[in-house]
Amino acid sequence: MRTDIIATASFAGLLLSTIVPPATSQTATYPVKLVRIINPVAAGGNQDIVARAYAEQFSKHLGQQFVVENRPGNSAIVGTRFVKNAPADGYTLLAISNTFARTPAMVKEAGYDAIKDFAAVTKTSDTPLVFAVNPALPPRTVKEFIALAKQRPGEISSGSSGSGSTGHVAAEMFARQAGIKLLHIQYKGAAPAVIDLVGGHVMLRFDQVSTSLPHIRTGKLRALGVTTRNRSSLLPDVPTIDEAGLKGFEDSTFNGLMAPAGTPRTVLERLRAEVVKAAAVPELRSRYQEIGIELVSSNTPEEFGNFLRKHVDDFTRLAREAGLSGG
Repeated sequence: MRTDIIATASFAGLLLSTIVPPATSQTATYPVKLVRIINPVAAGGNQDIVARAYAEQFSKHLGQQFVVENRPGNSAIVGTRFVKNAPADGYTLLAISNTFARTPAMVKEAGYDAIKDFAAVTKTSDTPLVFAVNPALPPRTVKEFIALAKQRPGEISSGSSGSGSTGHVAAEMFARQAGIKLLHIQYKGAAPAVIDLVGGHVMLRFDQVSTSLPHIRTGKLRALGVTTRNRSSLLPDVPTIDEAGLKGFEDSTFNGLMAPAGTPRTVLERLRAEVVKAAAVPELRSRYQEIGIELVSSNTPEEFGNFLRKHVDDFTRLAREAGLSGG
């Protein structure tokens, strides 16, 4: 009788383990099916091409297909909400940029919390901005520019592609840290802002290195500094703003990878480890460096999470003080 009970219990236990495998075995074999990386903005930009580069590498090394699916709309909110509501199993991921961390501070109905609703995986790239001025402006260094701006508060115009855009935020951060006031001029995109900067209708712009580089090389624009802590490989002779005199200044266009909150850490770490491998591929690094994009990775998911938390906090404070609002 006792033998029958033991046998029955053993069979039940075996059946249960077959139906509901332990969480460790579920994540140890990840991925076992197609993985979607949702890009919440239109195809073709930095965020899109970086996501596709990593998806290609993931597909090669993890034995399953990773596809990038564009779901643009409403300041990236549409695609971001989609991933927020997806199962936390690692099969729906989100490609992000600065916009992800900044939108909730500017849009009342964003519908997501960048920290609470998502699990950080890793940073995937950094793109420095260049502080470029029209050559008609006398300063040739960051210190000289700050000195001039203090003499002419609110007179020197700064062109951006809109309130809260990357260039606008960088200019606001620079002005506040330097103790100066700039005149913000909004354009409907980066291209007309650069055209007017070259034409002398505005005097400065914080712009993607790759966009302003041709004009810098021909002397139509003067580069005073780059916004990252390390110099740009495309402008090796241009100092960082930090080393040029505004200590501690740092800003960049970053990209990263997120998952819905609750995604197992083993999945996050596996994805992060694959980003580390992909970012180290020489041909891939070289291809993206040529257009001003540095492929990077975080040391841990927690490190990227802490980076995002600080970014959210700093921008929320800046948005409040500068009156930035997107609706």
